[in-house]
Amino acid sequence: MKTHFPIICFALAAATATAKADYFPFSPSQVLTSQTSVYDWSGFYAGVGAVTGYVIDEVTVPALGTSISGVGGSGFGGSVTAGYDHMFSNGLVVGGAVVGRYGDIDTSWTIPGVGFSSELKADYGFDVIGRLGYAVTPRTMAYVLGGYSWQHFELSSTLPAFSTDWSDSGYVVGVGTETALRKNWTWSSGYRYSSYSGNAVAALGGASIDPVAHTFHTGINYRFGGGPSEYSRTPFVHEWSGVKIGAAVSVGASLNKVTVGGSTFDGFGTEGYLGEINIGYDREFGERWLAGVVLAAEYIGASSSATFGGATITAEADDFGFDALVRVGRKFNDYTLGYVIGGYTWQRLSASLSVPALSTDVEVNALSIGSGTELALSERTSAYVEYRYTIYEDVDIGTLATIEPSSHTIRLGAKFKLYPN
Repeated sequence: MKTHFPIICFALAAATATAKADYFPFSPSQVLTSQTSVYDWSGFYAGVGAVTGYVIDEVTVPALGTSISGVGGSGFGGSVTAGYDHMFSNGLVVGGAVVGRYGDIDTSWTIPGVGFSSELKADYGFDVIGRLGYAVTPRTMAYVLGGYSWQHFELSSTLPAFSTDWSDSGYVVGVGTETALRKNWTWSSGYRYSSYSGNAVAALGGASIDPVAHTFHTGINYRFGGGPSEYSRTPFVHEWSGVKIGAAVSVGASLNKVTVGGSTFDGFGTEGYLGEINIGYDREFGERWLAGVVLAAEYIGASSSATFGGATITAEADDFGFDALVRVGRKFNDYTLGYVIGGYTWQRLSASLSVPALSTDVEVNALSIGSGTELALSERTSAYVEYRYTIYEDVDIGTLATIEPSSHTIRLGAKFKLYPN
């Protein structure tokens, strides 16, 4: 099973990158000037970053009687970006960018008894996007994006023996934030959803493959303009310490390694949604650091099925769960927090097999890790975007099949502070 610690470490490194010097002098929350300069987002920029996520393919192979509503592959890679933005006096930012991507998001299927193995991989591609943003704080912009996406795929198999590749076009949409670290340096992070037109593979009797991708991007940009603009905002004091309640919505996928007899399918995926309510406590220490705990209850709705020679396997996450997490963060400035989060997750999961007829509902323990950005919107409210990776304990369907589940989620949420400390 792949690990996603590299991108979380990358996000933590970005959160501590300004420990020695900032272009904007950092002041404690209680020491503010009457007006705060808004960062100048206008101009050209270039950047590098890390990407993690998953591709979910709907695969139909008529010749084999096989239909899978979720062939899921996960992985990570890198990106390079070049773009231009223009900021208006009201804080709106309009721009465009070209993003090149290279990575390793793949899934595999093996049947040792007959010497069969197959691998489907999404490796490199690019996006041409436009984005619309708003300077929600003096140094942070929140944005939505959309545009054209192009992706290269590879498929190989031993029975029948072949290797083929193709390119696919589609669209990409997403949301994100970008924060000024120094005069010319910014940190961006966000979620993107890409959908492609699909492809027919002649070597598999015209099998169709229709992919979609969910990815989380984080990176460092160099802005050739940068610095404070001529515009200013009336500041407010946001105390990060205190008890907070919140809610979030999420899209995500569960990626499952399924073993039936001696056959292994490393990439049985389910897409779905998540709703969450949470309560937590944070405490600032030092000048820029914060630590806290979060308790959350959530409802997940996701399912997928696969048919192999008349037998159908169904995996569902259509029930409730909860999290007990800790987080550690660093303030980029008075209004923006970057953090890592991790801890215990409990979840109800369902799985079934049609031939023979078996089903199971299980309660599983899991480990969750992730990273995010939280923005202060007023003295007592904030909003956040967060990526989280969860690895569950194994699920057995009788003695015939074992499922090793994991999940990726992107959460958008808001918090309200009940008590200051």
